[in-house]
Amino acid sequence: MKKLSAALLLLATTAYAQPYDNSMTEDAIKKRIAPVGAVYFEGDKAAVAEVPTGPRTGEQVYQAACFACHGTGALGAPKSADDWAPRLAKGADTLLNHAINGFNAMPPKGTCMDCSDDELQAAIEFMSKN
Repeated sequence: MKKLSAALLLLATTAYAQPYDNSMTEDAIKKRIAPVGAVYFEGDKAAVAEVPTGPRTGEQVYQAACFACHGTGALGAPKSADDWAPRLAKGADTLLNHAINGFNAMPPKGTCMDCSDDELQAAIEFMSKN
């Protein structure tokens, strides 16, 4: 009987002495169900994010949308000045047309769908000089 009592005591203690689950604390639950955003009605003062006031520079467009391919040369994208030379020979209008409408593996606007034509032209000028 002593062995059975000792075994039951050991089993009960083991079942009770499980590690504490921090994910079930009140603070952890509040954090998990907290809103991810806020709604502002007209007249409320909202936290305003900085909105660009003018066109982006060629470097900004390059860093945001062009670098993935043109920085690595992926899928034959021109990377260096030597790569750009034959393309520049076709003329600026042709390059801009390819940038806007896509060419070979490059999608239209090079995935920068909110870029203006002037921003794309600035990005071409930036990339072809660097």
